[in-house]
Amino acid sequence: MLTRRSALKSLATATGAAFGPSLLPPAAHAGAAQGAAPGAARGLKRIVFFLQNQGFDPATAIPKGLGEDVPLAGVELPEPIRPLEAIKDKLHIVNGLHGRHTSPSHSAYFGALGGYRGGIGIPARGVTIDHVVSGLLPETILPHLCIGMDSLENMRSRPTLATLSAAGAGRPIFMHSNPVDLYQMLFGGIATGEVKRRYEARSRVFDAVEGLARNGGESLPAGERARYGNYVDGFRDINGLRERLAGASAHLGQFAPEFGAKFTAPEFETDWHDALLDIGIAALRSGITNTLTIGSGRGEIFGAWKGLGVDKQGHNLGHMPQPGNDIWVKIRQYNSRMLVKLVESLESMPEDGGTMMDHTLIVYTSNNADKQHTNGQNWPFMLIGNPGGAIKTGQFTQLDGKRPINAMYATLLHAAGAPCDRFNMDGKLAEKFDRGVGPIEQLMA
Repeated sequence: MLTRRSALKSLATATGAAFGPSLLPPAAHAGAAQGAAPGAARGLKRIVFFLQNQGFDPATAIPKGLGEDVPLAGVELPEPIRPLEAIKDKLHIVNGLHGRHTSPSHSAYFGALGGYRGGIGIPARGVTIDHVVSGLLPETILPHLCIGMDSLENMRSRPTLATLSAAGAGRPIFMHSNPVDLYQMLFGGIATGEVKRRYEARSRVFDAVEGLARNGGESLPAGERARYGNYVDGFRDINGLRERLAGASAHLGQFAPEFGAKFTAPEFETDWHDALLDIGIAALRSGITNTLTIGSGRGEIFGAWKGLGVDKQGHNLGHMPQPGNDIWVKIRQYNSRMLVKLVESLESMPEDGGTMMDHTLIVYTSNNADKQHTNGQNWPFMLIGNPGGAIKTGQFTQLDGKRPINAMYATLLHAAGAPCDRFNMDGKLAEKFDRGVGPIEQLMA
């Protein structure tokens, strides 16, 4: 029987000591989380962030009539998230945080996970919470995997895009949106046919480019030479990752999703959305990553769901009310089914006397707070999972609007075994936007 322990043992044997180092140095932890005490994660071994664009109206998630903290047992979930009834005992709905300081109208972009001011064309001002947590979790080949879902046209024309996650100021992390390319990158070493040929051809190209880059740039001025060095390091990282994945190919073969028509001949964008989710789940189950960030709409104002029977797409979706709207019921239910699939896939994998889900936290929200044109006054979240008993589950919590999304991220750091006073918020900013310190106590078990 394949268990999490045996899977990781075979992966470690295959790769030896070649696990890639965390992309986040300890100094970045200290800079992002004021007062943090760096340490290994306790019960938390993996985390998933799922961000839907165009806003997350709380009325699509809060059972009707609830206005105070109550258990969810015996309470029927509203129609848009009704698929979560199957995992309601693992769910915590949180309302009443704010993100006024992030300027989230249309999208806060990097600010949604960074807890700082963002906007279109504004570079990342600092590390985002998903990447901070990735540096606290058990080490993996690929510390942080980001996938982005959009219309077929956008995913084909821009197969990578960076709008949500960052390893530091000016250091964006790119989302992968073409599942064929991502499958080739992660599982090309075990593929056959055209995927294998493309994988080998690309490998030769990247090896050659790294060699050329390594030998060039010496005549550049010092400032330009440093910037050029970042490109050289990027190619070196890509080639190193490819080599480590190739070394683990036998192990990865046990988890690779079926490479079928939804990859090669998608009828709708949702075929590629589903394929990307399958790859993300395989990456988690195989242990090659412990942090997965999913951007539905990729942090922008676009996106399409024609596969759900939704003809409207892009910016127009944000100009319609979400509660009671058949279109948004379909989109939110699709999200909810994805969340259930994630949970059930991780529950099916034994780990340390339980399952992988026992050590996993899923965070669902939007990069637009509650709606597309918003001032960030209310920013709902849903948490799924109770890693190591750190987070309350089966609960609805109504907050008073006086704490920012940064406090949610400080709470996640507590769950990861790195307690802190604040995340990406200094004392001067906190005087205006945060009435508390440390984690949100109502969420802690």
